[in-house]
Amino acid sequence: MQDKISFKEKVGYGLGDAASSIFWKIFSVYLMFFYTDVYGLAPAVVGTMFLITRVWDSCFDIVVGIIADRTKTRWGKFRPYLLWVAIPFALIGVLIFYTPNLDDKGKIVYAYITYSLMMMIYSLINVPYASLLGVISSERKERTALSSYRMFFAFGGSLFALWLIEPLVHYFGKSLKSESGWLGMIVVFGIITTIFFWLSFFLTKERVQPINEKVNLKEDLKDLWANKPLWILLGSGIGTLIFNSIRDGSAVYYFKYYIDSSQSYTLTLFSEHFVMTPTTLYLVLGQAANLIGVMVATPIANKMGKKNTFMIATVLIAILSFLFYFFKKEDIVLIMSFQVLISVCAGCIFPLIWSMYADSADYSEWKTGRRATGLIFSASSMSQKIGWTIGGAGTGWLLGYYGFKANIDQSLLAQNGILLMMSILPAIAAVISLFFILFYSLDEKKLEVVENQLASRRK
Repeated sequence: MQDKISFKEKVGYGLGDAASSIFWKIFSVYLMFFYTDVYGLAPAVVGTMFLITRVWDSCFDIVVGIIADRTKTRWGKFRPYLLWVAIPFALIGVLIFYTPNLDDKGKIVYAYITYSLMMMIYSLINVPYASLLGVISSERKERTALSSYRMFFAFGGSLFALWLIEPLVHYFGKSLKSESGWLGMIVVFGIITTIFFWLSFFLTKERVQPINEKVNLKEDLKDLWANKPLWILLGSGIGTLIFNSIRDGSAVYYFKYYIDSSQSYTLTLFSEHFVMTPTTLYLVLGQAANLIGVMVATPIANKMGKKNTFMIATVLIAILSFLFYFFKKEDIVLIMSFQVLISVCAGCIFPLIWSMYADSADYSEWKTGRRATGLIFSASSMSQKIGWTIGGAGTGWLLGYYGFKANIDQSLLAQNGILLMMSILPAIAAVISLFFILFYSLDEKKLEVVENQLASRRK
């Protein structure tokens, strides 16, 4: 088989998304909580900030993709960004959780500036990293395997982060309201992400070269616009990210203000004792279940096809999320069990969709004779950001709409709103994702033709 990828390189590629996912999970699960309950901003203000900064950042993804496609170094087009941007990525992450002594207006301005910079730096490293999938191998099944490794390490990084976020905050600051606790936590993870990105740079290699080396922005954008399978995937990806971001962003509030469980668990690490709250247990179980979903995605997709596997998993998360609404506060076992089931299904989806993005890049090159991997993956990253934007901004606006007030007992309206954000609303987002994927046309037979003809042209 051509482009056979070694286990070491697959691990190296996966470490890059472990790094990205550590910060992604910190932001998607805890940043809204940090801004409202620690930094003191109103949830609606934070929601609006998420919308404004992420809309701009989503457009910036396309710029990064265009630049990356035109980058030429002895290390390739995309790998150098893992080397160059790793330290700025960590440093600006630290600034996000630094809390200067400012008035309310100053806090908002500081949050806008640091969060905007973080999202731009995230694009600058994550778009080239995602694009790397399309040039490590031209083999369809190898890319699916690479995508599964990527998602395994992504969810593994998320699991690692969620397991230690609250224990580290307590270790450095004794409480979740401690500013020094959050700062100490992010410094630790910033060092880890830098190491992971550098390992990803050193352990991977770019192999796939475009048939046509000439680049033309106008033609690239025209090809992007005509790539129907890509646009279908973008719509489905937005729905999937809305599902994820609303559930993730609501989880901390759900346990603090709805379940109101005072039970805790103790984790011992390096002779130190860390407290594991029900929130942490819930999130850790979800990430562990995501890993199971990633592991079964490739063998199932090889038998059933990527589209069919994607559709079945999406139907299941919609049904299970809808049923989640009917659990009572004391149904802790059911709550944790459904978190596992939902997360297994969600874990199947993400390696498939990134592999399908790479397939759409092949389809575009097959159809047009031109390849713009960075541009296509920047569009996929943009859709991810848009889904995250809608889910993140919606979380803040919904909390404000339902009358949420930080650090007090919540009204019945606010509690029911938080419950809806954990169940019915994500289920609707999953249905939207399913609607788009129904129209996806690149089945396994079509992709085999594309792969063989492209291989022949490259020879």
